[in-house]
Amino acid sequence: MSKLTIIKPTLLLDQAKTRRNIDRMVDKANRNGVRFRPHFKTHQSAEIGNWFRQAGVTAITVSSVDMASYFAQHGWSDILIAFPVNILEIDALNQLATQINLSLLVESAEVVQFLTDNLHGSADVWLKADVGYHRTGILTSQPDRFVRLVEQIEATSNLTFKGLLTHAGHSYQARGRAALHAVYQEMVAQFKQVQAVLPQAQISIGDTPTCSVVDDFSGLDEIRPGNFVFYDVMQRIIGSCTSEQIAVAVACPVVAIHVERGEAIIYGGAVHLSKESFEDAGHKTFGDVAYLQADGWSAPVEGAYVSALSQEHGIVKLPPKVLNSLRVGDILAVLPVHSCLTVNLLRTYHTLAGEQITRPVRE
Repeated sequence: MSKLTIIKPTLLLDQAKTRRNIDRMVDKANRNGVRFRPHFKTHQSAEIGNWFRQAGVTAITVSSVDMASYFAQHGWSDILIAFPVNILEIDALNQLATQINLSLLVESAEVVQFLTDNLHGSADVWLKADVGYHRTGILTSQPDRFVRLVEQIEATSNLTFKGLLTHAGHSYQARGRAALHAVYQEMVAQFKQVQAVLPQAQISIGDTPTCSVVDDFSGLDEIRPGNFVFYDVMQRIIGSCTSEQIAVAVACPVVAIHVERGEAIIYGGAVHLSKESFEDAGHKTFGDVAYLQADGWSAPVEGAYVSALSQEHGIVKLPPKVLNSLRVGDILAVLPVHSCLTVNLLRTYHTLAGEQITRPVRE
């Protein structure tokens, strides 16, 4: 860490851990014979995207049209936008459809008809399935709705039906491998019900928790996890990863110490870490706390956690022994609860080798 001078909240990236996370998921997909289409919304970086390319990845997932355009400009030619089509962005979609192999996500006859009438070029279409998260999508208990949409798609000349796609976000409420396996098995069972009337439908899943713990992807065609590239405290609590696999941390200066309260105040608040929190060991946490080391950061300090956040401030609960050794101006490393949001807020990665990786500014 000697190559990096830290004076304010700084996003640290452990490249070795990140590449190991990538390689593990690539190997798992290859062993199962499923297509690996990682979600790039977590890192949103062309340079980190190249690490996936070096591992053999050729198809990716994004969460917005802007993100699709960015990665298309950096040589990715097979891109799925895993967000329901926003018909107001049709001009940008038309440009992408003529440049790359574009895949879109739909769930209504209205959108299918709009794309039929207004999309120039062609696109693959996935139908959004709701397997229990209830954010959006068609319930798998309504197979006739899928059938009608597929018939509508197959009657067009510019759209090709590919299959059913889901994000089992309710897996984030599970705790432990057994609970995650149960979520996965229920999801697969629901898909089999729809495939009974749509046997040609491919199946694509995308949540990091189940993709991380399940070893047998029989019956699936594609996996699209994204958060696994860095992991975070939320994934540790769920049981998707260990602390040793978390590949990003935020280095935060200590600006005040309150021994009588058992707390230190860091420069690192909601605008850096996000307001995501989780119940862990009987208390709410906004991040694990570790020491900076020459080769990165330590394992989380037992009994230390970020207990509250305001815009710029973070309140850190610390054991007395740690608190008594701390000084104003010291740097603590915070492992984020949700790395996707933290990365989106801080935008510039600082590798342990002292290099910077800057992500594009979102329009």
